[in-house]
Amino acid sequence: MFGIPGKAPVTITPRAVAQIARLMTKDGAYGLRLGVKKGGCAGMEYTMEFAAEPGPMDEVVEQDGARVMIAPMAQMFLFGTEIDYQTSLLESGFRFNNPNVAEACGCGESIKFKDVAAGSGA
Repeated sequence: MFGIPGKAPVTITPRAVAQIARLMTKDGAYGLRLGVKKGGCAGMEYTMEFAAEPGPMDEVVEQDGARVMIAPMAQMFLFGTEIDYQTSLLESGFRFNNPNVAEACGCGESIKFKDVAAGSGA
């Protein structure tokens, strides 16, 4: 994982913890796997799916009964992200406060990540 030793790669707000734990119980899942894929008007989209077990290279984050697994190809894009769950009159859903995002489309479903400088020594 692209991270800092002793620091969780993502943080989960109490509202998101409650919703993830509720979904895990309802569907009998081990947890939710987060990823990213090409698509949408800005170029990339977040993915979420139930998982029966972690993949061999998944980064697992556990917090107060909620378990999130970060797919290997998404780890560098999601590092530092805060996962929240918001409810309004018209919609409810997970929100990703991601410091790695350069642009997002108007609907918030599609994102573009900041370019990584060539030869940064990382």
